[in-house]
Order: sequence, then structure tokens, then C-alpha cells
Amino acid sequence: MSGSVDLSPLGKQSNYPQSYDPTLLYQINRQDNRNDLSIDSNNLPFCGCDIWNCYEMSWLSASGKPEVCIARFHIPCDSKYLIESKSFKLYLNSFNNSVFNNSQVVTELLTKDLSNVVEASVVVELISIEQLQNNQFSKLGTCLDNIDITIDSYTYNSDYLLANKSDDSAEVIAETIHTNLLKSNCPVTGQPDWGTLIVSYTGKPINHSSLLKYVCSLRNHQEFHETCVERIFVDLFNHFNFIELTVGAQYLRRGGLDINPWRSTSTTNITPIRLARQ
Repeated sequence: MSGSVDLSPLGKQSNYPQSYDPTLLYQINRQDNRNDLSIDSNNLPFCGCDIWNCYEMSWLSASGKPEVCIARFHIPCDSKYLIESKSFKLYLNSFNNSVFNNSQVVTELLTKDLSNVVEASVVVELISIEQLQNNQFSKLGTCLDNIDITIDSYTYNSDYLLANKSDDSAEVIAETIHTNLLKSNCPVTGQPDWGTLIVSYTGKPINHSSLLKYVCSLRNHQEFHETCVERIFVDLFNHFNFIELTVGAQYLRRGGLDINPWRSTSTTNITPIRLARQ
């Protein structure tokens, strides 16, 4: 299904499906959310993808035995549509009581259904619990959270970045920084979306304090995960003369599903990471 957010399952009571049903997926045109940022989907100022992790992926084998794993989905940011998150969860739950001969069949169905809905090639990985347990949590460079700053407004304000202008005489550096203080809100339900913001750039050094104030100004901002990351990317890109810039957010899961959008000036594929809070 497709249409406006108001017509989506988000914020409405839903019956959980008892059998596999791809019609549960609800598509939203990305351009509708990008208009406010003056982003043209036909001429994107970035590359990137949305990495979704499902920690509650399950189905029944041919013998009726339950199978469980983690499912990871790579949805390119140049897809025409994004998938509304609640419909995604309902769709994934429709696998729970359905029988499939093997994991390859499940992977092929997921790939076909999701690619059809977003109108782009979606990459699907099924990861065993053992594989996930063996993964090390990633390190993300300098953490900004212990910087002593005073904040008296939690209304989105990109002007905080104006105090962040680089010293033109400074040397170009390559730096990765992150903060766990990112919070925005769902534009439909108003529920909080918690995440870790990661910024990696090459250019003149930026002021960490004013960047942190800018991130905290999003605390009451209402926007979908993907568009929030695009907003941050565009704001940083427009304020600074970066040689390279990558912005990503690792959001906490809700209903067993987390969303991790990444946008970058580089065409290099983003390596999926997992953080301790996820």
C-alpha cells in the first residue's frame, strides 16, 4: 500500500497477522519528506542507505520447528519510497507462523517484496544469533557527551552551527565524532526516537561544543529517522567546506526493529555497525 502518513498503520490499533502477507507493507514517497529540505530526489547531494536491523525475525521450518535469526536490510537512499516502520514490523511478523523450506526461500521473498515496495534493489542478510554474539561493538572516535555546555532551548535551530565556523588558518584534519544525546520524535505518534549520531569528515576542524548544542536542539523535533539524518547532513554540508562528509545515526530499536540511516559524499558502501545500546 502507499499514500500519506495519515493513512498508514502508524498510531493505529492493528491486528497482528497470522500468515505471510506482503500487502502489509506501506510505502511513503521520500520526496514528500525532502521538500522541506529543498532536496531533489532526482539530484541527491549525497549517497547512502538506510540499514534496518530486525532482532525478532522468525518463521517455521518444513517440519514446523521455529527458526530465529537477525535480519538486516540495506535500503538505498535513492529509492523512490521508504517503508513506514509499523507496516514493516507487521510484515515481518507475518512470517512467524508461516512455513518455509529453508532460509534461502525467506531471503528471496524478503528481497523481492521489499525491492518492489521501495522501487530499488534491497540487500537482505539473515544473521545467526551465534554470528551476532561474536561481533565486537564498534568504536566511533571522539565522544562529545562529556563536554560541559549550557543549553536553554530544545527547538531545532541550525544557527547553533554559525558559531561553529572553522578557523581558516587551521590545518585540514580527518575526524570521526559521535554523541549519544540524539533524540527526535515520531511526527505521527510523538514517541521519542533515541539514537547515536556519528559524524565523520575531512576538512577544517569544527567546534565540538556548538555541534553538540545543535544536536540537542533536535530534542523536541518531529521527523522520521531518515529525514532527520538528511537534515543534519544538509545543515553541516551547507555550513562547512568539507572535503568529505558522512553522517549516520544508529537509532534504538522499537518493536524489535532499528533504523540506521547513513548519508555521505562518498560512494563507498557503509559497513554495518552495532552499538552497545542496540
